[in-house]
Amino acid sequence: MQWVKVLGGAAGAAALLGLGIILGHFAIPKGADPAPSASASQDLDPEILEVVMGLLSASRIRENLRELSREPHPASSRQDEALVQLLLQHWQDPESGLDSVETSSYEVLLSFPSPEQPNRVAIVGPAGNISFSCRQSKENLTGEQGGPDVLPPYAAYAPPGTPQAVNAAKHQVAGVLVYTDPADINDGHSLPNETFPHSWHLPPSGVERGSYYEYFGDPLTPYLPAKPSSFRLDPDTAPGFPPIPIQPIGFEDAQVLLCNLQGPPAPAAWQGALGCDYRLGPGFQPGGMFADSQVNMSVYNRLELRNSSNVLGVIRGAAEPDRYVLYGNHRDSWVHGAVDPSSGTAVLLELSRVLGTLVKKGIWRPRRSIVFASWGAEEFGLIGSTEFTEEFSSKLRERAVAYVNVDISVFANATLRAQGTPPVQSVLFSAAKQISAPGPGGLSIYDNWLRYFNRSSPAYGLVPSLGSLGAGSDYAPFIHFLGISSMDIAYTYDRSKTSARIYPTYHTAFDTFGYVDKFVDPGFGSHQAVARTAGSVLLRLSDSLFLPLNVSDYSETLRSFLQAAQQHLGAQLEGEGISLAPLVTAVGKFEREAVALSRHISALQKGTFDPLQVRMLNDQLMLLERAFLNPRAFPEERYYSHVLWAPRHSSVATFPGLANACARALNTDPGSAAWAEVRRQLSIVVAALEGAAATLRPVADL
Repeated sequence: MQWVKVLGGAAGAAALLGLGIILGHFAIPKGADPAPSASASQDLDPEILEVVMGLLSASRIRENLRELSREPHPASSRQDEALVQLLLQHWQDPESGLDSVETSSYEVLLSFPSPEQPNRVAIVGPAGNISFSCRQSKENLTGEQGGPDVLPPYAAYAPPGTPQAVNAAKHQVAGVLVYTDPADINDGHSLPNETFPHSWHLPPSGVERGSYYEYFGDPLTPYLPAKPSSFRLDPDTAPGFPPIPIQPIGFEDAQVLLCNLQGPPAPAAWQGALGCDYRLGPGFQPGGMFADSQVNMSVYNRLELRNSSNVLGVIRGAAEPDRYVLYGNHRDSWVHGAVDPSSGTAVLLELSRVLGTLVKKGIWRPRRSIVFASWGAEEFGLIGSTEFTEEFSSKLRERAVAYVNVDISVFANATLRAQGTPPVQSVLFSAAKQISAPGPGGLSIYDNWLRYFNRSSPAYGLVPSLGSLGAGSDYAPFIHFLGISSMDIAYTYDRSKTSARIYPTYHTAFDTFGYVDKFVDPGFGSHQAVARTAGSVLLRLSDSLFLPLNVSDYSETLRSFLQAAQQHLGAQLEGEGISLAPLVTAVGKFEREAVALSRHISALQKGTFDPLQVRMLNDQLMLLERAFLNPRAFPEERYYSHVLWAPRHSSVATFPGLANACARALNTDPGSAAWAEVRRQLSIVVAALEGAAATLRPVADL
């Protein structure tokens, strides 16, 4: 497409000038090998890092986003396949492409509304007359919310059915209507003139789509790649699907339903901003406009096997091509998906363009291989990335250094927000300290981040807060299933100015290019800041001779978990004759080995060293995360094997398996199976910590 090749105005001229300066600085004689020769001692080049930072263009990211979000592109759609071809075109470009590119297709179970029978929610009177119907599509405010390619609002994987939703509530829940309350997403704003297109707030007809599948990955092929020959579960009995129909509606329709209910007042925490007191029902107010009426909900969703593709592009490493640094983002959206996920894909394309250009010009080649990934069908449950980790699990366990995820690159334009496992904290901090934050003030991204999200570290003092990784994006199978050090990078809100749980048009038809351009990030400075931060992290991981993963930062997390267990669970455990002493010993052992390894690294960096020594040391750093895996620790949790980051259902911020087991054992009889599980979980944690400590010991010591 023409937009890929056009350089416009001053931004294009600046990019060409910058590239000319690089070529002058790293002049290559005619006839020279286009790839720099591999060197066992190759290390991060600060000049290359500076060049990459300068070439990442906000205007190119903006144009990428305009093209990516031009049409709705849900997983497996015609438009989704068009974006696959667009990525292939970019990554096969003779001037800025990558070394190799391939697509990998999986046959996965997806869920869609019926085109012939739209889902419907209506209030039906005693005589069967329809007195009110919820919208079946959004108000077409910008000309982008209509058309045959816009999926109508629905809840993916919710089963079909026609329950009577309100009056059934006093007996059992037969169906669920979900909506986004303006108190949760709009800071209370709900009037048409207060919302999009007049502001960034969700308009009254906005409906948030989403997947209601409990697990991640293809529903029918757990732990197996969803290839045509793979064994599949029976869709009628496969676990993880909602048992009852679900349908999302806009808050303008929810207001009609909620503000006419009878019954006791809902708890204060359930009240919202629809201009009435929320009540619990059952039934509508007697004497009101809907007296003796019922809510009729008709859902016609259907399951379909569809092909969904990942696109993978590789820059081959010069010295260690068998070590992979992965950088990924999903491609599919519910509608136009300008923020989610195309803001991340726009950054991905720009970063791969800059690095691909340096490779094609023979200026640079990373020490380790870089794998760029565009995942398919993430919105349905992280499907593309999970199938990839299933298909290549052995290779990734042996060779993957880290995974960098940039899904939504910009939620809002106030500050950096990063999540990750403790060893990646140092490389994130190093990158953020050397990049200027967008806007006035002259702060680095690090110092700006510190203003908005910070914590007190026993080791470092006041530092930015690094969030932990749940299962909200494609990092989940990498960290939870394979134990690969992972991170997620984005720009986000000033929390003192909004209580919104996420950007207001999330998963709606109002998440468009114009929305981003006008409200989320005018000028695209925050997109550029994310590209620079993620790009710096990527170069440091792929080029540094010594991997910039600080295992000592895990000590702080483990000590915090131990102290929480002692403070909140200690007395309960002692009452059952369970001692935390083995856990205390295991944490101390890990701390000592982490300190010893850090000293060994410092000594090697200051002296002369054998490249094989560095390789062995880097493998220790790379493999530490794998030591925390136990595939039998959480049999009830699919794919969760990491004993430190599995879901925690207890309020005690400690080792999740131990916390959950103690919560279940509370008020059970001594000697019960619940207390046996507490002992098992404690043993699992101790064994994992001892195994991790052993991973850090000198490799010659068994």
